Amino acid sequence: MLLDLTNGIFGSPSQLLRELDDKSLNKQLLHNRLKRSWVWNQFFVLEEYTGTEPLYVGKLHSDMDEGDGTIKYILTGDGAGTMFTIDDTTGDIHAIQRLDREERAQYTLRAQALDRSSNRPMEPESEFIIKIQDINDNEPKFLDGPYTASVPEMSPVGTSIIQVSATDADDPTYGNSARVLYSIVQGQPYFSVDSKTGIIRTALTNMDREAKEYYEVIIQAKDMGGQLGGLAGTTTVNITLSDVKDNPPRFPQKHYQMTVLESSPVNSTVGRVLAMDLDEGVNAEMKYTIIDGDGPEMFDVSTDPTYQVGVITVKKPLDFESKKSYILKIEGSNPHIEVRFSNLGPFRDTTTLHISVEDVDEPPVFESSHYFVEVSENVDIGTTIQIVSARDPDATNNSVRYSIDRNSDPGRYFYVDITTGALMTARPLDREDVAWHNLTILAMEMNNAAQVGSVPVTIKILDVNDNAPVFTKFLETFMCENAKAGQLIQTVSAIDHDDPPQGQHIYYSLAPEAANNPNFTLRDNQDNTAWILARKSGFKQAEQSIFYIPILIADNGQPILSSTGTLTIQVCSCNEEGDIMSCSAEPYTLPISLSRGALIAILACIFVLLVLVLLILSMRRQRKQPYTIDEEDNVHENIVRYDDEGGGEEDTEAFDIATLWSSREAHVGKSRQDMQPEIESLSRYVPQTCVMDNNVHSYMLAKLFEADTDVCAPPFDSLQTYMFEGDGSVAQSLSSLQSFSTDSEQSYDYLNDWGPRFKKLAEMYGAKDSNASL
Repeated sequence: MLLDLTNGIFGSPSQLLRELDDKSLNKQLLHNRLKRSWVWNQFFVLEEYTGTEPLYVGKLHSDMDEGDGTIKYILTGDGAGTMFTIDDTTGDIHAIQRLDREERAQYTLRAQALDRSSNRPMEPESEFIIKIQDINDNEPKFLDGPYTASVPEMSPVGTSIIQVSATDADDPTYGNSARVLYSIVQGQPYFSVDSKTGIIRTALTNMDREAKEYYEVIIQAKDMGGQLGGLAGTTTVNITLSDVKDNPPRFPQKHYQMTVLESSPVNSTVGRVLAMDLDEGVNAEMKYTIIDGDGPEMFDVSTDPTYQVGVITVKKPLDFESKKSYILKIEGSNPHIEVRFSNLGPFRDTTTLHISVEDVDEPPVFESSHYFVEVSENVDIGTTIQIVSARDPDATNNSVRYSIDRNSDPGRYFYVDITTGALMTARPLDREDVAWHNLTILAMEMNNAAQVGSVPVTIKILDVNDNAPVFTKFLETFMCENAKAGQLIQTVSAIDHDDPPQGQHIYYSLAPEAANNPNFTLRDNQDNTAWILARKSGFKQAEQSIFYIPILIADNGQPILSSTGTLTIQVCSCNEEGDIMSCSAEPYTLPISLSRGALIAILACIFVLLVLVLLILSMRRQRKQPYTIDEEDNVHENIVRYDDEGGGEEDTEAFDIATLWSSREAHVGKSRQDMQPEIESLSRYVPQTCVMDNNVHSYMLAKLFEADTDVCAPPFDSLQTYMFEGDGSVAQSLSSLQSFSTDSEQSYDYLNDWGPRFKKLAEMYGAKDSNASL
C-alpha cells in the first residue's frame, strides 16, 4: 500500500521530486514489504489570504485507499479543527481562518488513516508541518521615538548626534520585506542620516545657538530596500544646540550716571551695571571689577550670581563737604573661556561710571565719640565737671543746643548748659548710693529740631571718707560660767561703706569707759577683725548674767572716722562638755529622780485631759443653747424707736382689728419653758375694762408661741402691742415728744417689775440701785 502526502497548488518542486523517487523505489522493493510509513513533508501557505472560500493547503492519500470510501482521514495537532480542517474521505486540507505569520510562523500537525468500519489504523500516525509564507504587510516602526538629542553649537561637519533604529515585523530571511533603509524627510541641510545605520550627523559648519537653538528633524525608514512598493515609517528627532563660550560680553552703555546721598550707610547699594552676554549658564557668568578712577577706596563692585549684574556699593562713609563726585571705570569679563574660540575675543568690556554725592542735613557731631569723667562725691552743686562740644557738619554750620537725655539721668543729678555744653552737678553725689552714672548728651541744630546728635558720657564718682565703720549686725553672744582667762568669747567684724584707694583697714579697741574692764579684753587681729577674750576665770550667773562691752571702731581714712558698737555677753550655765544648759538667772532644774522623758509624758497626759474637759464643756453648751437665751443676745430686747407713739386703744390704723376676732386664728399651743409670760405680768397694769375677749388674748399667746418656736423666723420678729401704751396706757407715753415734763420729772421705777427682758430699759430709765452707787 502507498500513502501519499501531496502538496496543493503551492507545493514545492523539490517535494514533487522526492515523491517520484519514492514511487520508483517502491516498485523495486515491493516484494520485500507489505506497506510503508507516511511520507514526511512540509506545506507552505501564504499569509493574509483574503478570499471568500477556504484556502486549500494540501491532500493526504494512502496506498490502501481505493476510492471506495472505506478509509477515514483524521487530522490532529496545532490548529486542527480551528485553523485547519480535513475532508475525512478525500484527505483534502483547507485553512478556514486568516493566517498571520507575525502571530505564528508554523503549525505542527499529525495525520492518520483509519478503517471507517472498524476504526482501526490503517497506517502509522505521521507528523508534518504547515509553514506560513511571509508577505510584505508590516511597515518599519521606530519603537523608541520620538527622540531628543543635543549637540554643541559650532560643531564640525559630521559630528555624530544620535542613532535611530526601526524594526520590521516581516520575515528578515525571506525576500526584502524586512530590509530597511533610512532617509531624512525634514532637517536638511543642517543634518544627515546614514541610510543603513540610522546615525544622524551634523551637515553644516558654524551652527550658531544664538541664531537658532531648536531643530525638528523627521527620519523615514522604508523596507524592501527602499524600492517602490515598500512600506515606510517615520519618527521625529528634536535636536537642541547646546551653548559654548563663543560670545564676548558687551556693555550696552559706555557711560553711566548715578547719585548717592552722603548719609548712605556702608554696604548700601548705589546702582547696578550689566554687561550683556548672549551665552547662557556657566558661559554667561560675569565678573565685575573697578580697574580705574578716583573712587576705588570709597566704592566697591560685586557680582549678583542670580542676574549676573554688577552691584555698586558704598565702601566708606561719604562726605559731601569733602568730595562731591567720583569717577569709576568698571570692567566686565567672563571667567570661563574656551581656547578654541579665543579668536572671537577679547571676552571683556569696560564702561565709565560717574557718581554724584548729594548733600543731606546731618545731625551735629561731637568732637569725641565718648567722654569719661571722674568726680569726687563731695563736689559742690553747680561744679562744672566736663565740657562737651559738637558742631554742625553741614556747610551751613547751624548753631547747636545741648541737653541731657532724661532717660539716662532719672535722678536729675546733672545739668548741661544749653549753649556752652558745660556739664555740671545739680544734686549732691553719693558714691555709696550711685557709684557710676551713664549719661547721654544730646546736641540739636538750632534751625532743625529733627537733627539731633548724641554722645555717651560715663561719670565715675570718686570716694571720700564720709562713712564710719559699723558692726554688720547686732552683736550678742553667750559664754559659760566656767570660762577660763584668755578664752575667746567672740570674733567681731565691721564694715565700712567707703572705698579708700589704699584699701580698707579697720581698727578695734575698747571704748574709753571700758578700757580698764576687769572681765574682758580686746585684741585687734589687724585683718579687720578683733577678738573679745575673757580676762579672768569663773563667772557667776547669779551675780551678773549680762555684760555690755562698748567697742570703738575706727577706719584709716582722711579724716579718720569712728563709731562705737556694743557687744552683749550673756552668762549661761553649761555642762561638763561645755554645752549651754540655761541662760536665765534662776534656771529650772529637774528632780534627780525624774527624767526628761517622764516629764514629757506627764505634760502630754495633762494636755489630753485639758482637751477632753474642753470638749465636754463645749458639748454641754451646745445642748443647752437651743433652750436658753443669753440676755445679752436676746433679740427681743431690742427697742425700736420711731420718734412717734402709738394711739393705744384708739389706734385702728395699725392693723385690722377684725382679724383678731377670727376664731380660726385663735389657738393656744404649748408655751416655751424658758420664756416668762410677760404679757400676763403686764396685764395687771391694764384696767379690767380694757381687757378684750379671751379669743384675742389666746390669739396673742399663740402668735407669741409660734414666734418663739420658729427657728427660721428672722431675729426682728418682735410683737408690737399697742394696747399697753399711748393715751390709754397706765404707763402713759414713753416718748418725750409733746410732753411737758422732763426726763428728770418722770419715774420709770415700774420697769424693774417687768422682768429680765426689760432689764436694760430699766437700767436706762429706771431708778438706780443705791448699793450700786455706793
